[in-house]
Amino acid sequence: MALSHELMLIYTTYFVATASPGPSNMAIMGTAMNKGRGAALALAGGVISGSMLWALLAACGVLTVLATFAQLLLVVKIGGGLYLLWLSYKAGKSALTHTAADKTVISDHRVAYGALFRQGVLMHVGNPKAILTWVAIMSVALKPDAAASTLPLIILGCAAICVAVFCGYALIFSTAAMNAFYRRIRRGLDALLACCFAIAGLKLVLSRQ
Repeated sequence: MALSHELMLIYTTYFVATASPGPSNMAIMGTAMNKGRGAALALAGGVISGSMLWALLAACGVLTVLATFAQLLLVVKIGGGLYLLWLSYKAGKSALTHTAADKTVISDHRVAYGALFRQGVLMHVGNPKAILTWVAIMSVALKPDAAASTLPLIILGCAAICVAVFCGYALIFSTAAMNAFYRRIRRGLDALLACCFAIAGLKLVLSRQ
């Protein structure tokens, strides 16, 4: 029963952390309304892959080593912050631009799915909070008295939550109704995304912790 309670606590904590509004969720929502379902799923796939990469590295003990070296963690933090600032610049530039996309139906054609996937990976890999979250999660899975099934159950369960949340955002916000809504508020949404990315990026770059 103790193991069951620990797993439920981990799943609940991971769900709240994943579903809560943040740069990744905001980016998926904006992409879904702007470029369509396929593009949003490509971005979500990158975010999911980044999260699972940290999960596997944490399971191997690599993240524990990384988290103990402040200089290495600082490099990851600054790199992630600068990337978010770059995304903020792009979103801000889009917000200041009036295009025909505001009046036309947005198409999935000519979308660079590979670039969106890489963007999703970089957004998550450059997030030091993801590192520390998985280190904390694995501290439960890798206890000396933990059952052999604990580690795979944690990784598989969190992977399922990750897929459900991020792909859910992509599917919900790529509907025709959301597409029409986006055409009315595109510039405002891009401005909001720019602010979110800028705040998150500056917080990573300037934070000393």
